[in-house]
Amino acid sequence: MLLRLFPFLLLASCAYPSGNYKGYQTKSYHVRGQTYQPMGVDEALHHTETGTASWYNESSFFGLKRGQTSLGEKVMPWHLIAAHKTLPLPCMVQVTNLQNGKSVKCRVNDRGPFIGDRIIDLSPRAAKKIGFRDQGLAEVEVKVLSVGDGSYKRTAKRKWFFGLF
Repeated sequence: MLLRLFPFLLLASCAYPSGNYKGYQTKSYHVRGQTYQPMGVDEALHHTETGTASWYNESSFFGLKRGQTSLGEKVMPWHLIAAHKTLPLPCMVQVTNLQNGKSVKCRVNDRGPFIGDRIIDLSPRAAKKIGFRDQGLAEVEVKVLSVGDGSYKRTAKRKWFFGLF
């Protein structure tokens, strides 16, 4: 009987269950004596930045230990997620490795990184998809695609000129 239920249990854990928030979070917070003020939704929808990315692992699969994000969402190794200090939570971003041109879309649902000048932390799977998991760090471009969930979701509107943004 348990074996018959396993596929359903596995599929149920694939979703990003929502935490205790509505729409998106932009409230300030404190970490290691510093105050961070996330940007507003309108500002975030036009946000692009370049800098150093790292990756972090908050979960394990066979040990059944799972991490939890700032939004209260469970983290599994196959999720394409990220942490950012000042983007509204949650939001979708496109992260491009500037060395090889590979890109991945990630859900930003956590805060960080709080080490040095890093701008974003990616899940192990996201780091592998854009080719820097073995190196640990990469120079990337981060572009916001949307902010919020459900009826609160707002999508970035970008103008196209000859196939370019």
